[in-house]
Order: sequence, then structure tokens, then C-alpha cells
Amino acid sequence: MRILIISLFLALSVNAQVTTQKTDGQWSLLVDGQPFEVKGATFGYDNDVDNYDTYFKDLRFLGVNAIRTWATGENTKALLDAADANGIKVMVGIWMRHGRPGMEDDDHFNYLKDTKGMEAMYDNAIKVVETYKDHPAVLTWGIGNEVYLNMATDEEKLAYSKLLERICSNIKTIDVTHPITSVEAWTFGLDWWETHVPSLDIYGLNSYGIGANFLQEELDKRSIDKPYIITEFGVTGEWDIKAQKNGVKLDPTDNEKYDAIATGYKEWIANKPSNLGAFVFHYSNGTDFGGTWLMTHFNGKYRPQYWAIREAYTGNKPNNNIPKVDVFNLPQETYKSGTWIPVELEASDFENEDLDISFSYNQREGSRRRRNAILPLNFRGNLKDGFEIELPKENGPIKVYCLVGDTSNNLGIDTNTINVQDTDEAKRRFKVPKVELPFYVYKDGGEMPYFPSAYMGNYKDMSVNHNHKEEKYSGDSCIEIDYNAIHSWYGIAFVDPANDWGDILGGYDISEAKTFSFWAKTDAYNVFATIGFGLIDKDKKFPDSSKKSVEIKLTNEWTKYTIKTKRLDMSCIRSGLTIFSGGRGTKHKIYIDEVVFE
Repeated sequence: MRILIISLFLALSVNAQVTTQKTDGQWSLLVDGQPFEVKGATFGYDNDVDNYDTYFKDLRFLGVNAIRTWATGENTKALLDAADANGIKVMVGIWMRHGRPGMEDDDHFNYLKDTKGMEAMYDNAIKVVETYKDHPAVLTWGIGNEVYLNMATDEEKLAYSKLLERICSNIKTIDVTHPITSVEAWTFGLDWWETHVPSLDIYGLNSYGIGANFLQEELDKRSIDKPYIITEFGVTGEWDIKAQKNGVKLDPTDNEKYDAIATGYKEWIANKPSNLGAFVFHYSNGTDFGGTWLMTHFNGKYRPQYWAIREAYTGNKPNNNIPKVDVFNLPQETYKSGTWIPVELEASDFENEDLDISFSYNQREGSRRRRNAILPLNFRGNLKDGFEIELPKENGPIKVYCLVGDTSNNLGIDTNTINVQDTDEAKRRFKVPKVELPFYVYKDGGEMPYFPSAYMGNYKDMSVNHNHKEEKYSGDSCIEIDYNAIHSWYGIAFVDPANDWGDILGGYDISEAKTFSFWAKTDAYNVFATIGFGLIDKDKKFPDSSKKSVEIKLTNEWTKYTIKTKRLDMSCIRSGLTIFSGGRGTKHKIYIDEVVFE
């Protein structure tokens, strides 16, 4: 009997990894019985498995002891292993779908009607916990992200709350060693959680800027006696910026970005009795609008956020300071595109290193991808004699970025704005990004410009794998479509935005393309398919500007097919690949690779 009791005690002590505790009015997180203040960062390198160890060593240098992910995937085990090897804990994200299109993830899920979809989310959550609950890197489960924010009605929020409680209560029967967190923007989830989700242990609150200073007050107003973690934190986001110039919201200064983290963590977060810590957003390499504003790296260079995390968590100042843009002014007049205009610029570096100056621009109209894109500007001159920039072929206000790099891989950025006139651009119906050719719709299963989300026909018997490794034509992978029926028809389209059927502006301007081509084959006989691009008809608000496809009889040999596009209106192609086929008495698989506009 004594041996049995000891064995049970040892098993419980091994699994009793993470708990919350309140002592003298102060909440704390305990890991193996020891206080653990979350000094975290959200992690943006999930897919870069080969460099996990490098990233985690770098995070330790910054004083980070925990990371947050939003979901799990094929790399989660490797990520947890690498985190544990470097002494870093993980808030393991469990993704929950959003309730309306146009918001994060461009999803549109109906929590009032889609019982099958809710069961799928429930099953995924339970599977995640069962799979990883014994991994030593797990800190807490982070269920959902800003779901309440991305819902339109209280009825949907109630349905989601009930599903969330069902998930949380069942997780507690599976895993007694890790607390459960759910994540919401600001305080939008507090009242719902308090009333309908009692099984939550920790509230995850995304808050930027000085708003983080008032979260404890918001909990106190509601008499909430639970701890919280700030699950995303950084400088004030564009959504909270009121001031505009030429109708454009300018970035906070680099000093403001640094101070929000370095000072804000100490003054707004760490001294609150219900707070367990924070995850700074975002340890990642940005290349677009959000990257300059919020990320630790931009185009591979250190931004103020990187060094600010280190000061917040360790008290250490930067090893090498970010170059400073002291003055950055543009003329106030409106100019035609193509005009060269003077730039008033003064820049300095604390270490007096040589500075590399460049200019880019961004505009805040059109599709999401177009609004987010940061594009290079032609410029000439130097710091001594002054600079000029050539205004791009745009119509309306643009945000201009001055980028100042030093020889230690640091990058300072400042922004200003100017109005541009262009008659041709003013006539454009759909403002979407213009692409450079060749433009690959699919190549090697990496990041794709279009999403395989438009399912049609008998899609229940169809599965799509855009990272198939076996039957590839070239590179690392190809698209595999597996149709497990002998009758009916099916269709799949790769679209932008995801899950949209013409209600949201998306797609790309591919006007310079002369051809669209792809390679295809099958594993069966008598398989016909209609493959091309363009899906959304002109009865929708945001259609494809052209549609073109070819009907082919596929063989078991890779074959290239080409469609001429020179005479088509390619100004807004939002469905970059469409595939229609069906069963003719046999199940089959279709393989597609190297889909490109040239």
C-alpha cells in the first residue's frame, strides 16, 4: 500500500507543473511550485523549424521565458522540444474560428447553425490537449483569439461561450496540471467569461499602449477575482490612433515604440495585483505595414521593439542603439505622380556608424493586401546635399517611410505623408496590389497568395493537400486533390481573401501577364477536369475581372497546360486557380504543380 501511495504521489508531483495562486491579494503563477512571472513574446517563426534553436537562444538573450502561439500544427512538437531545450515555456494556442468575414483570418463561421463545425473545433481542442499535455514546455492552453470582437450579435457570442465552457470543462478532466486561458481583445470577453465560462483559470487580454494600465481597474469594476495575462502588448495600434495627416494615420515614433515596452511593462503591467505577466507582440520579421509598426525585425533588421523587450525583462540597455531620424519633412502641396520632390531629412546614430538611407511608401486604400504593402520609392541624393524622392503611380494620400540603417543591423524608421495625383489610377475600379512577374499561384507549398477555401459541389468527398510531397513535378511539393467518390462533381478554388465569394475586395492586378500555365496529372483513367482562373461573377460586388479555363483529359504523366491572357482584363484576379472535376465511375487523385502567371 505504501509503495502504491508513493507511486501516486510521484505521478501527481511530476504532472503538477503549473498552478495559479493568490496570496495577500496578489495573484502569481507557479511552475513546479516556484513563482513564474511571464516575460513573454508572441512567436512568429512557427514554420522556420530549422532555426528554432537560434530563435530561442535569441529570446533568452532578451530575457524572454515564455512564448505564445495562436494555434497548433505539424511543427508544434518540434517547437515545444526546442523551447524546452532552451528553458522557455509555451502558451499553446488552440484556434477558434471567427464569426464574420473581413476580420482576422477572413473567416465567417456561424455559431448558431454550424453544429458540425463546432464539433470539429471541440474535437481539435481536446486532441491538442491530449497530445501535448505531458510535454514539459507547456505553460497554459490559450483558447481562441479575439473571437468575441469578431462577432456581430450577442446570440452568436452566447453560443460561442457555451462551446468554450464545454471545451474548458472537459480539458480539466483530461489535464489537471495546466491552467486554461482564453484570449480576447481588451475587455470584450470579460462579462461573457464571468457569466458563461467559469472553467477558465486565467483571462488573456490583448492590450496595446497605455490601455494596459487600466486592465486591473476594469477587473476591479466587475469584482473579478481571477488573474490575467496580457497576451499581446506593444505600442498603441493604428486602430486607436486618432490624429491624421492627409487622412493618413502616421506611425508612432521609434522612441514611442521603445518606451511603450521598456517603460510600459514596468509601470502598466508588472505592478498590478492580478497580473501574471505579458507577451509582447511580435517576435517576428515584418515586411509590410504591420511590420514597421509592431514587430521586432523589419526586413531582417533590429527594430526598437527588439531592444525594448530586453530592457523591460532584464534592465539592460541596447548593445547598439537604433539610428534616429531627427527630422523628416515633405512638402505640403499635392503633386502629380512621377514628380521628384525634395525631402528635408536629418538622421544620426549614437555610435556614429555609417548610415544607409532609403525610402518606401504605403497607402491605406483598397484591398487589405494593398493597404498593407510597403513598396520601394525611387530616390536620389545623400545626407549632406539632401534627398529627393520620385512620387509613385498612385492617386491620393500615401504614407512615406524613411528607413535609416546602421552597420550593426539596426533600422530606424519615421513616417510622413503627401498627396499624389494620377489620372489613370483615379479611374481604377478595384485597388488591389500590382504583382511582379512571374507571379506564382502555387510553388512548393510555401506561403501562397491565394487560399484553397472555395469548396463546391460534392466537397464532402474531396480533400485538398497543398503540401503533398510524393507526386510533385518539381521542387518540394505539389497540390493533391483526393476525390473519394465515383459520382457527382466537385470544385475547389484558390481565392483571396479566404472564405469570400465576392463580398470583400481582394485579389491582384496581373495586367502584364501574357500566359497562365500549370502542370497536372492524375492517378486514374478517364479523369476530366476544367482548370483555370476566375470564379466570381459580375453580379457580385467584387468579381474577378476575367475568367478563363481549359477542359482537359488528364493522364498519369505530368503535362504542362497554358492559357493565353494577353487580351483579357487581368486587373483584378481574385480567384487564382479553379479546378472542377467529378467521378466517372472511379475514385481518383489529381496533382497540380507550378501554377504561374507570366
